[in-house]
Amino acid sequence: MIPTSLFGRTVTTVAGAFVLLLLVAVGAGLYYVVHPMAARSADDLAALMVLSAQTWVELPPETRPAFERELLHSHQLLVSPDPIDAEPLGTELAFPYLPLVASAIQERGPAGSRLKIDDQGEPLIWAEIPVGGHAMHIGFFRERLDLRIPTAALLTLLVGGLLALLTTALLVRRLTRPLARLAEATTVVGRGATPATLPESGADEVARLTRSFNRMAGQVHELLAGRTTLLSGISHDLRTPLARLRLALEMLPDSTPDHLRRRMAGDLDEMNRLIGLFLEVGRGVTGEPVAAVDLRALLEEIVAGIEPPIPLHGCQRTITAPPTALRRILTNLVDNAVRYGGEVEIHCSEATIEVRDRGPGIPPEQREAVFRPFHRLEGSRSTTTGGSGLGLAIVRQLAEANGWQVALLPHPGGGTIATLRLSN
Repeated sequence: MIPTSLFGRTVTTVAGAFVLLLLVAVGAGLYYVVHPMAARSADDLAALMVLSAQTWVELPPETRPAFERELLHSHQLLVSPDPIDAEPLGTELAFPYLPLVASAIQERGPAGSRLKIDDQGEPLIWAEIPVGGHAMHIGFFRERLDLRIPTAALLTLLVGGLLALLTTALLVRRLTRPLARLAEATTVVGRGATPATLPESGADEVARLTRSFNRMAGQVHELLAGRTTLLSGISHDLRTPLARLRLALEMLPDSTPDHLRRRMAGDLDEMNRLIGLFLEVGRGVTGEPVAAVDLRALLEEIVAGIEPPIPLHGCQRTITAPPTALRRILTNLVDNAVRYGGEVEIHCSEATIEVRDRGPGIPPEQREAVFRPFHRLEGSRSTTTGGSGLGLAIVRQLAEANGWQVALLPHPGGGTIATLRLSN
């Protein structure tokens, strides 16, 4: 129920402050303006009714009809010296003005003056005023009280609250839209790609921030391009002498021991493999098009030839993904599990692929560190006891480039679960 975005929190805070201010303003207006005016109006009405009753009693009988007509025409008041079958005033929540009139009648009129309500026939309000031995009744229609103050207050609150919410939303949207574009562009940079140049408009602070980001994104692009060019050149320069060494190995005399030939050939293959990994890390990620991938066929191809065989569970499905990137990720995860975990299983669900092993596991403080290039849990640099430290770095890089999530979780009972969560 509590907004988490900057837009939602700002709109809620500012609009809430506006609505609270509006409530205070309406309440203060009702208490300090409307209520005193209503009390004064009730007092004036009570004074007019008391005076009308006293005047009617003092007038000669022949002039009383003319007085009654004038009173009805000018002040919408009715006069009746006859008893009125009406109920005394009770709690009239629909007419908060009536209690003020009743109080004023009691204060200004003679003892026994009171307000009565006639719900039979015409909806009239009668003031019973004892004057000169008569129980005079001065009445007025309920329409005289149709001020609709609660309706006006409620309408003011609703319209004012809606205007405050809309104004705040428009204002905050103008402030947060550039920040949202910056956040999206930052995600693109984090994936190793170059975002489109953002418009350097808006408030001065936002324009300066956008200008700095555009400049930084260009510098990052130049650094990545320079790194790729440098590593490509180094790999080319290294592979040339490696090719000469392999040629020299083939030309060794026949008296060279076979185990020495195999060791030298293995070293050359390992050097060539490491150069390929360096290139893969330095090359970054490219916009590989997506395609339909038979997940089970891909996994069967990856685990083919591994002993003991790796079982696949629930992987009969077709997904849409960049095939090469998905293959690289799954190959590296399976190779790591086989190298360190021993017993390996692969489980697939709707949007998740899990490579589970029963190895020694990874300490909690190392589960993120192992995704850094050249970071290894095993302290030595021997490739016989550990890898190059680049496999998981490539996995994380490719996953982030495609909007996927990769994580290493503890396996219940021991081991590790390498989880790849696909966006689709």
